[in-house]
Amino acid sequence: MEGTVYTGINNIYTVKDKVNGEFYQCRIKGKVLRDDEGEFIRDVYNPLAPGDTVVFEEDPGHPGQGMISQRHERRNHFCRLNQKRRSPQFIAANIDLVLCFTSVKNPPFRPRFLDRVLVAAELGGVKSAIVVNKTDLGMEEETLERLDHYKKLGYDIFLCSAAEGTGLEELNQFIADSRVAVFGQSGVGKSTLLNALEPGIGLKTSEISDKYDRGRHTTNYSLMIDRASGGQIIDTPGIRQLFLWGVEKEELSHYFPEMEEFWRDCRFKGCSHRSEPGCRVRDAVEEGVIHHDRYESYLRLYEDLL
Repeated sequence: MEGTVYTGINNIYTVKDKVNGEFYQCRIKGKVLRDDEGEFIRDVYNPLAPGDTVVFEEDPGHPGQGMISQRHERRNHFCRLNQKRRSPQFIAANIDLVLCFTSVKNPPFRPRFLDRVLVAAELGGVKSAIVVNKTDLGMEEETLERLDHYKKLGYDIFLCSAAEGTGLEELNQFIADSRVAVFGQSGVGKSTLLNALEPGIGLKTSEISDKYDRGRHTTNYSLMIDRASGGQIIDTPGIRQLFLWGVEKEELSHYFPEMEEFWRDCRFKGCSHRSEPGCRVRDAVEEGVIHHDRYESYLRLYEDLL
């Protein structure tokens, strides 16, 4: 049987059969998963994520349960580095889009976190877009300037308010019939906005911590949900930090689109764009062609990489 993974908790995966549409609670057969080539999948935090396509067999003695024997090749993925295990933690697979959720206030707009998500999506081969929630609280000039810069870089921007219901129709049309992973920091109103987009899914929500101006986790694991109008939404746990996996330091600038036309002309091959003479990227920053804060994001990501 073939199916799609919808969620995984404590090595028990919910798999939807492709033929009959029924859900099965499955474990990995032999505890080590194989890929399409028959090789064992090792050195990962989690071998399966929502959106993965798998081969499984039903347990004849336990209806509704099964064993997963194989994971088909992914067309793309979205993942982060699990710092504790120092291994990739896959959040979603085989998706059409990553929506990076942020807010204008409570918690504050954090463009450097956005930069990390956008790079992570690019690394996994996934298109990304930015969803700004809580616009009813008012938007500062600096936030508007940064969003305008993202738009110039080619990213789609959606200004929304779950409280007032604004921006939802435009966003709904954009993600229609697509498999979309939503990702953002705790407290930006991701679950509230998803509840407004897809009435009836009943995702848990919580209030912001007044002391720290940040959210509390309400989603504890990634979960794929079928939309009544078609397509799927993969809701993911809110986080406070994102570390990249799958990129070497010397390649990081390749994932900042505004740097591409400059790093090719640096004096030294493999230029880190930090202090080398003849660096065209740093020249572009000083000339204002590359946004100084985007460059700061690059520097911080560079230092994070192993």
